[in-house]
Amino acid sequence: MSVPSLQRLRQVPRHLLVCEKGHARDARSRHAAHVRDHAYNCRVSFLIPECGMLPEVLKSTIADVGDYYLVRNLSVHELVAHEFIDAFVKKGKLILSVDKDTYEELGLQGRPSQYSGKKAMRYIVTIDLTDSTFHPDSKKRNRVLWALKEKKPLEFDFLLAWYNTGAEGSTLMSYFSKKQIQALKPKITFSTLRDLQCPVLQSNELQGKPEESCSTEELFEWLGAVWNQVSLDNKSSSFLSTYCCPQPNMMVEKAFLCTITGFIIPEKIIQLLEQLCCYFGEPKLAYWLTLTVHGFADSPVSWRESEHGFHKGGENLYNFVIFRNLDYWLQLAVGTYDDCPP
Repeated sequence: MSVPSLQRLRQVPRHLLVCEKGHARDARSRHAAHVRDHAYNCRVSFLIPECGMLPEVLKSTIADVGDYYLVRNLSVHELVAHEFIDAFVKKGKLILSVDKDTYEELGLQGRPSQYSGKKAMRYIVTIDLTDSTFHPDSKKRNRVLWALKEKKPLEFDFLLAWYNTGAEGSTLMSYFSKKQIQALKPKITFSTLRDLQCPVLQSNELQGKPEESCSTEELFEWLGAVWNQVSLDNKSSSFLSTYCCPQPNMMVEKAFLCTITGFIIPEKIIQLLEQLCCYFGEPKLAYWLTLTVHGFADSPVSWRESEHGFHKGGENLYNFVIFRNLDYWLQLAVGTYDDCPP
């Protein structure tokens, strides 16, 4: 291995962690807006210390996360069809992240990826599907349709999810009934962690206080260890990890862990977040709980329309720490090829 390669291996990729605090019942709170802005979520996990069994209302909320759909060999031009937009898109954009050759063959207006470097090898094409100039008879729509259908046909397997407000109309299953469509259910796992060392937190101290409470960064690192089942003992015999729970900490007899894996839309996450807040409606032993949401590593966007690139891990995630008094910390994290979260 060459020396430059060794140097590259030693370099730690840049990452960003943005933190804010608020109160879940404050009318000015932006917690729901942050959830809505992060649309493409593949895993949702929550951890409740001092909990051995979930309340029935939380179980029902988890069970109601809803199906998502896999459509194989779907042509991209079908997503700009007037019928599809009318049935499923009230407001939205089609964002394509394509390589240089595909971009040139399409002939559609776009921009170089901001992570391409000096010589652009990837481009971003954004098509506003509900713009007033994108009506069925417009030149703009006809050009887009021609580019995607005839000039450079693109075909992929798609994961689709749709928030049905209860209005009458098409469903994804019926709309794509002539395609290879399959309804998928999220995978839900429950587990109870025994004798778990948990950081001591104070809702008004994001930076923590020596010998009194841990910081938001220490909590975030600790959560990563818990999700990945890393030992918190820091035993000298361990060759895998020397990590230990930050100080001060407390031992809890049990903690409830739930993980939902699939394609989870923001509306369902907001419902789950609300029920987790209601968990503290009655006296509980827990001082806080967490809700962690991971975005798809290969999504073209992270928050809103911020371009998301894949460097070494494709990280884009956020975490709520909800306290007993309904104060919360919100941590938003991205990897190397991302803008600063909002």
